[in-house]
Amino acid sequence: MINIGNFFFKYRNQLFIFLYALLLIPSPQLFTPEKFGAEHWRLAFIVGLAITTAGIIVRGMTIGLTFVERGGKDLKIHAEALITRGLFVHCRNPLYVGNNLMLLGLGILSNSLLYVVVVVPIFLFIYQAIVLAEENFLKQKFGQEYLNYCATVNRWIPSLKGIGTTLSNMKFNWTRWLFTEYNTQIFWLTGVGLTIIFKFPELVDLSNRGSFSLYLLALMVVYYIFLRWLRKSGKVKFEK
Repeated sequence: MINIGNFFFKYRNQLFIFLYALLLIPSPQLFTPEKFGAEHWRLAFIVGLAITTAGIIVRGMTIGLTFVERGGKDLKIHAEALITRGLFVHCRNPLYVGNNLMLLGLGILSNSLLYVVVVVPIFLFIYQAIVLAEENFLKQKFGQEYLNYCATVNRWIPSLKGIGTTLSNMKFNWTRWLFTEYNTQIFWLTGVGLTIIFKFPELVDLSNRGSFSLYLLALMVVYYIFLRWLRKSGKVKFEK
C-alpha cells in the first residue's frame, strides 16, 4: 500500500483533475423524483452545496491558521517539519478531509449516483494510500515524536474537543489563505458554478447556459490574474 501511495502522490494532481472531470459522465440520479418528489433537485442542491462548502472551509481554516509546506520535493513525499498546530491538533489530515468533503459535495450537488457510489470511494482509497505513504515517511524522519502525535490525534475523524481554544489562540491569516489557495479556490468555484449552470434547469434558463458559463470562466480568469499580479507586485505580503 505504501508503494501505491507513493505512486498516487507522484501523479496526484493529474489524477485528481481526471476524477473531477468524471462529474461530466451521465449517471442515474442520486435523489430521484420517484423517491423524493418534485423537489428532489432542491435536496441535492442544499445537501451538496453544504458539504462541498464545508470542505473548502476546512481547507481554508487549515491554511489560514498554519503554514503548510505542500507539494513534496522532486514529486516525492517530503517534509521539513512536523506540523502539530492549528487544525492539526484535531486531525492529522485536515487538508485531505477538506478535499474529500469538497468532492463528495460536488458529487451530491451533481445528483450523480455513479459519482457518489463509485468515484468517491476510489478517491477515498487513493487518499488512504497517500496518507499511509506519508505516515511511513514521517515515522522514519521524526520517529517517536510523530508516534506520540499519532497516539493522540485521529487520522481522519476530526475531534472538536478544544476547537474553541485552538481558534481563539491563533490568528487567521487571510493573505496566506488567498495567495496559497487561489488555485483550489478557483477550481472549486468553477466546479460549483458549472454544476449549478448545467445541472439545475430549475435555477438557470437553458437558453442562457452558454453565456453564464463564459461569464463564470471569464470571472475566474480575472480573479486568477489579479491575485497573481497582487502577489508578484509585492503590494500585499503574507507571513508563513
